[in-house]
Amino acid sequence: MPFNEALAERLRQALARRKNVEEKKMFGGVGFLINGNLLVGIRKDSLLVRLGPEQGDEALKEVHVSEFKITGRGTMKGWVVVGLEGVQNDDQLDAWIQRAMKFVRTLPAKEK
Repeated sequence: MPFNEALAERLRQALARRKNVEEKKMFGGVGFLINGNLLVGIRKDSLLVRLGPEQGDEALKEVHVSEFKITGRGTMKGWVVVGLEGVQNDDQLDAWIQRAMKFVRTLPAKEK
C-alpha cells in the first residue's frame, strides 16, 4: 500500500519554511528529517512522530495514538503512530510536528 500523499503534502507545506529539512523515502513511505535526524514520517495512512522515550510513552495514552512497530525489529521506543483521525486539521498536525521538534532539537546534527 502506498503512503498517504495528501498527508505528505500537508507535511511538506508545514515544514516548508524551516531550515535544514530533507525528505527521504523510508519505512515504505516518506520521512522528513531536520539536521539529518528523522522528525516525522508517513507510513500508509498514518503519521509517524519521533518524541523520545518519555514523551512517546505519554503520547501512547492519547486517542488515535499507537506504538510504532517494525516487523523483525519490534517496537520503536520513542516513536508513535498517529492515525488520520488524530491529524484531521492543520492545528493537530502542527501540534505533532512541534512535539517532535522539541525532542529532535536536542539531538546533535548528523553530518552528510
